[in-house]
Amino acid sequence: MSLDYVLITAAHNEEKFIATTIRSVIAQTVRPRKWVIVSDASSDGTDHIVRGYAARHPFIELHRIREDHPRNFGAQVEAINFGYEQLRAIPFSFVGNVDADVALPPAYYETLLRRFADRPALGLAGGFIYEDHGRGFQSRRTNSPHSVAHATQVFRRECFDAIGGYLRLEYGGPDWVAEIMARQRGWMVEAFADLVVQHYRPAGSAGGVVRGWYRQGRMDHSLGTLPLFELVKCLRRIPERPFVLGTAARIMAFLYSYLIGAPRLVPPDVVHELREEQRRRLRGMIGLHPHPPASPIAHPAASPAASSSPALQRNVGLSD
Repeated sequence: MSLDYVLITAAHNEEKFIATTIRSVIAQTVRPRKWVIVSDASSDGTDHIVRGYAARHPFIELHRIREDHPRNFGAQVEAINFGYEQLRAIPFSFVGNVDADVALPPAYYETLLRRFADRPALGLAGGFIYEDHGRGFQSRRTNSPHSVAHATQVFRRECFDAIGGYLRLEYGGPDWVAEIMARQRGWMVEAFADLVVQHYRPAGSAGGVVRGWYRQGRMDHSLGTLPLFELVKCLRRIPERPFVLGTAARIMAFLYSYLIGAPRLVPPDVVHELREEQRRRLRGMIGLHPHPPASPIAHPAASPAASSSPALQRNVGLSD
């Protein structure tokens, strides 16, 4: 089994956490063939920290984007795609995205790659995210074996190339879209609860919690989420901080996008796939048509029709 893998990190002003991330990758029982860290116009000590580790560990490379551009989720994807271009000429079997604010257990990648070897149809995999909201690190509420968090997504190279990498999306969600597109092409997607990843910056906190919820409402509309599904999902999240305020911000953002006719930012087939999954989820909630469990499939090359099977569709839960 080949354990050749490469990593990409997009970093913007990550001096607070990036050393922790780097040390956890250096401590891996199987290190990456190459790790490209793309500093996206960082103005703090990020570059200095990365250079210090790269000088002692040749598998780490720092690349810097200097051009001025808007700070949004699209910029992050551009940085990741830029990093991937630096790796194309290198032989490897797997490529992973790793955020600059996580810590990985020492056997994370070795364990994950062995599971890829055991499941030839597995195209995208990762661990569960744990975050500290003041009570120690606990499993993120949205963790699911059917969905891999962006912070540590690892792709089989054939899968990543088949979906064309991450899409540049203004409001975020490239990881979500990558999962849908991977399943459309017959690949399995799975997250493993025993692979615990500590995430030091809770999702949505970088630009303010309420602002993050507002962005998620814009994101859901841009990806084609059904209005009824969005409403049910938001109502289920009322108990989360900042309680009613966060839910209201997300619903308002979704309604605003809907009323102004904001465009979808993903291909029509992705919108169709997402909505079909959400309809199945809604029917399952009221007992009309339970959502089928995910099941293993043959390698896509041997099963070209596999992507149309309901069992392959992502469990696009109300926790997203």
